[in-house]
Amino acid sequence: MKTLRLTLGGLLFAAGVVLTLLPGSILLVISGLVLLSYDWPRARGWLKFCQGSMTRSARKIDAVLLSRKLR
Repeated sequence: MKTLRLTLGGLLFAAGVVLTLLPGSILLVISGLVLLSYDWPRARGWLKFCQGSMTRSARKIDAVLLSRKLR
């Protein structure tokens, strides 16, 4: 089970990095890090970093869209 989880997590992470560089979604990176974080503490740290970055960027986008709406 551990081997399957690590293999699938690595594949999702690699595909997510490629699709992030090309027009795509970062959700594959997040899902790959979730699977890898079960076994590797460093992946857990990167997962927290990515989640925090996504939260900050979503708040900035919400603020920009709200300021446009109120004009």
